[in-house]
Amino acid sequence: MDIRMPGVDGLTATEALRARAGAPEVPVLTTFHTDAHVLRALRAGAAGFLLKDTPPQEIVTALRTVAAGDPVLSPAVTRRLVDQVAGDAGHDGRARAARARLQLLGAREREVALAVGQGLSNAEIARALRLALPTVKTHVSRILTRLNLNNRVQIALLAHDATPQSPPPPMP
Repeated sequence: MDIRMPGVDGLTATEALRARAGAPEVPVLTTFHTDAHVLRALRAGAAGFLLKDTPPQEIVTALRTVAAGDPVLSPAVTRRLVDQVAGDAGHDGRARAARARLQLLGAREREVALAVGQGLSNAEIARALRLALPTVKTHVSRILTRLNLNNRVQIALLAHDATPQSPPPPMP
């Protein structure tokens, strides 16, 4: 999906496509990588955000990764997100809304959602929470269904929004 397309923009198209039952994973491939575009695409359910200057073989690999159900971000996009998250004190209203949504989950599902927000894989979550891997996968599926989310990236964004952010330690 590209951001600029004739008729309808790619972000609106991604939202509409991902809202359908059985929707495919949608990677965004574009030259536009402002923070607003990246966040809107990920919140809309895009499973990847790649820049058009990405080498062709890396695009092919990324598309296969997205098709397998794992999210992919271009390194430049990852850096922008890290910088934004590190500098984002969090909006109180967004944090309250995210915490309220997480309250719709059972206690174990919340733990799994927060672990996804920390970037842990299913295997790492299983080890950390002393759960079987199939149990973690079941929890992730239930989280997606109960919160009407499309992928792990959206779980991670919600967990980030719900978690109080500490200011970074001062530089020595």
